[in-house]
Amino acid sequence: MKMPPFAYAKAHSLPELFSLWTNAGTEARVLAGGQTLLATLAFRLSEPSVLIDISAIASLKGVTETQDILRIGALTTHADLGANGLVARYAPLLTKAVPLIAHAAIRNRGTIGGSLAYADPAAELPACMVALDATIIAQSAGGERRIPASDFFTGLLTTALEEHELITAIEVPKAGPDQRATILEIARRSGDYAMAGIALAYRQAQDGAVQDGAVQAPRVVFFGVGDGPVRAVNAEMAMSGAALTTASIAAAQAVLATDLDPPGDLHGSPALKMQLCRTLLARALTPFILSERTAA
Repeated sequence: MKMPPFAYAKAHSLPELFSLWTNAGTEARVLAGGQTLLATLAFRLSEPSVLIDISAIASLKGVTETQDILRIGALTTHADLGANGLVARYAPLLTKAVPLIAHAAIRNRGTIGGSLAYADPAAELPACMVALDATIIAQSAGGERRIPASDFFTGLLTTALEEHELITAIEVPKAGPDQRATILEIARRSGDYAMAGIALAYRQAQDGAVQDGAVQAPRVVFFGVGDGPVRAVNAEMAMSGAALTTASIAAAQAVLATDLDPPGDLHGSPALKMQLCRTLLARALTPFILSERTAA
């Protein structure tokens, strides 16, 4: 199909963007990497009156650090995210996630802000942000809001963003040497939407704290099995406070049904999705047990 007719404008700063956006009205859309928006235009799923291109706003690009926080600009592409040294050092979960995102052509153009704003329930980065306890920085002409990632995703393809508000950056707490994190997914083919996926992060007690090797502050988040990222709180509780073992993993698997209620879709039935989640949880955690035994 052909795209609908629309006007085009390009903003070079945030004040210019908000001026253009206000004048264009509620039917205007912001264009960043365009990997999702352009597809919806082609299928006439979206018919904006104006596209406002923000790709030239330099302040929305790049990765910087403070003492405790990694700040990622919303226009940072998936490819740049995966290649960034600061991300690899302080948020390795994101480095691991990037190769799972679609295909190279999409990773070269798609942006982290666009992925989070679209809130696809099968996307990797929204789940990672919840697992890392990130903060989404949203801005409008009226000022800035800081939204915890766990509160940002509100439903199927919906977020806490308000009218004429966009993501400008994401702040992620820097991972310390005691953090363990991983992401896995099951898809029919490489680059396909995930049938089910998991992003998890936890701290491992060291130097005699509580119990040496104990799991602390676990965050287990599934994607592709709900309306958005789904945090498995009961599974977290089952594995928290003790050393990671086969038994503690089994206990976490046993309570997953109280955390998840995956809908059936073209990829499989609810029962299949549930089994995939149990399998992913074990696959994600078991290597950490093996590495500890090897180190011992």
